[in-house]
Amino acid sequence: MKLLLTSGGITNESIRDALIDLLGKPIAESRALFIPTAQWGHPALSPVTVQKAVAGTPPWHLSSLGWASVGVLELTALPSIGADRWVPWVKEADVLLVDGGEATYLYHWMRESGLADLLPSLPDTVWVGMSAGSMVLTPRIGDDFVSWPSAPDDRALGLVDFSIYPHLDHEDMPNNTLPNAEKWAATINGPSYAIDDQTALKVTDGPVEVITEGHWKAFPA
Repeated sequence: MKLLLTSGGITNESIRDALIDLLGKPIAESRALFIPTAQWGHPALSPVTVQKAVAGTPPWHLSSLGWASVGVLELTALPSIGADRWVPWVKEADVLLVDGGEATYLYHWMRESGLADLLPSLPDTVWVGMSAGSMVLTPRIGDDFVSWPSAPDDRALGLVDFSIYPHLDHEDMPNNTLPNAEKWAATINGPSYAIDDQTALKVTDGPVEVITEGHWKAFPA
């Protein structure tokens, strides 16, 4: 897959340009599927926030970019409807827009639904993650970000070899400071990045490219 791993979504022109580059065509010609599943696992989120995310109401910057089409793919529903229905929907999409929330809950349903197993067969599909939607592709999210009571640990999919500390210095998240990010990174036992909502990590076949109009910090292994 082609990955655009963000903290806050498509929040500035630099990140938007990176998205268009990964798509290889205009947003207006691209078909999207929006995945809100991670929100259900986070105690601070609710049906109201899910609705806002699906509608693309700020601060959610994913579904309202002017796509050719946008559908909702709820992972918790997929095991009950059968792969013969939902797999074609995913394969026909140009981009998966994966919302934030609780990353271990999202990881659980990616495995339970079968989406995790399908990802290797989607080399041309773009994955745009927002917060937990980005963190779920990493090896570990760190204990600080586990809020789903049923999570066995902080492990995630490991599709990339680094971890992500999102929402750095966010005005509504006073604990998301650089000193706390440094403490978090020391527990990860692998490379990681702390990124703010104006920063994204672009991953294709080569090294990670940092796309930013904000601030970030890389932590070596």
